[in-house]
Amino acid sequence: MKVMLLAAGRGERMRPLTDIKPKPLLEAGGRALIVHHLDALRAAGLREVVINLGYRGEQICAALGDGRRYGMRIDYSREPEQSLETGGGIFQMLPLLGPAPFAVINSDIWSDYPYARLPREPAGLAHLVLVDNPPHHPEGDFVLREGLVLDNETPRLTFSGISILRPELFAGCQPGRFPLAPLLRRAMAAGRVSGEHYPGIWQDIGTPERLYCLDRELRVRRKIFP
Repeated sequence: MKVMLLAAGRGERMRPLTDIKPKPLLEAGGRALIVHHLDALRAAGLREVVINLGYRGEQICAALGDGRRYGMRIDYSREPEQSLETGGGIFQMLPLLGPAPFAVINSDIWSDYPYARLPREPAGLAHLVLVDNPPHHPEGDFVLREGLVLDNETPRLTFSGISILRPELFAGCQPGRFPLAPLLRRAMAAGRVSGEHYPGIWQDIGTPERLYCLDRELRVRRKIFP
């Protein structure tokens, strides 16, 4: 199964740290956020990765190369100066991702989710990993009921930024800038989005304060478990 890492965002909330480098290359625990994902994916046996590039994307390409140093193969897709948003960015990458279901992971999260448990063949058009609502997002995003992800109900869980998508989810889409959420909600209304609740560690590294907290946590953990 191929994996797409979303890495094209400007990272406005992370300024001034992102004034000089893209958010996926910000470090926590001595490694770039995106490298934490590569290590976890390799451990799960997932070695084909595609990365969309936007703001300062040349730095990401220079840092990761073709992926051989990480035991992986990495391909890239350059987006125009104006971001394509998540939906448009994935749609542009479909030729690289191929006809089979593929994983999509936000590069600005950190989790101990075991990627090996992701379903290779989701029952519907998408499979979402949901987590407990963090303090900064108490209202959540979606409902998980009997293995299906639903919208417009409560209580809600938070979408982790980890998913499996089928290319068919994008049927009828045209190249350009568009969000992913409306496509997912349309599939949810048809009962074609499965999901799971992951109760383990998950963090959205969306601000400098959260990055500093993660950095301290990982450094302490490395001292305890070298």
